[in-house]
Amino acid sequence: MYRIGIDLGGTNISAGLVGDEGKLLYKSSMPTEMGGSDAEITELMAKFCIQIAKRCDISARDIDSIGIGCPGVCDDENGILLYTVNLPFRNTKIAEIFSKFISAPVHLANDANCAALGEVVAGGAKGYKSSITLTLGTGVGGGVVLGGKLLTGYTGAASEIGHMVIAENGEECTCGSRGCFEAYSSATALIRDTKRTMAAHPESLLHTIAAEQGGVNGRTAFLAKERGDEAGAQVVEDYIEHLACGLTNLVNIFFPEVLALSGGVANQGDALLLPLRERVRERSFGSRYAVSHTRIELCTLGYRAGVIGAAMLARE
Repeated sequence: MYRIGIDLGGTNISAGLVGDEGKLLYKSSMPTEMGGSDAEITELMAKFCIQIAKRCDISARDIDSIGIGCPGVCDDENGILLYTVNLPFRNTKIAEIFSKFISAPVHLANDANCAALGEVVAGGAKGYKSSITLTLGTGVGGGVVLGGKLLTGYTGAASEIGHMVIAENGEECTCGSRGCFEAYSSATALIRDTKRTMAAHPESLLHTIAAEQGGVNGRTAFLAKERGDEAGAQVVEDYIEHLACGLTNLVNIFFPEVLALSGGVANQGDALLLPLRERVRERSFGSRYAVSHTRIELCTLGYRAGVIGAAMLARE
């Protein structure tokens, strides 16, 4: 059985041929036609699927299903992409347009949900019946899988974890609200807070490390802490505190078997994971008496998660 998964992004469209059990057999990418209309971009994706089939020496008729991870809200039942933030999709009949080029059924889901499903099928959450996957990047994206099924909610827009409020009237978020989890726990937030601390502490090693790295990034504060810098250590402390707050909320609401983290910040390893695990466990409801606790682990698929998860939407 062959499936094609597509990860639709604002810059690139990634797609791959996926076999049984989520095995990625072939992957390719191409630029998103930013100047094109929603219909033109959709046609581009459909033709891309045909190209991938040819490159893998199979017929388009051999494709059992196509899944698309979209940066927006989807109506999978009717094959419609309702809207996206950075692309020109508004009530776009994706499945109908695809049917003009390829006969395989088309499934749609939010891209973060696809990544979560990919980790369940073939990555860091494989073997768990309940999991939450979080990406700590430019923003905070996430997906919830319960009983092996994606939690999509009434409108298909569930699991916008990054916009859970953790601080009333707090930092302004890109969504227009304040105090969102994303405004404290994304890599963007970590970089912002590092720069603020640098401005307040000209003596800090943060300046030296930033110069060595060609600028401030998500590792700067962690490296400063490693070298004994108090200002850098405080940035890390505040970041982990906010991240632990959000994760504890998720544990108390869903109590998944595993919380899987991805993104550049997650790559800090034990410097992040050890204090994070301790705080979330201490603050989770009933933890003192619980026999089992939610595990906090790292995702393993990286950029492949979205493509694999999209391909496996037909299993949902």
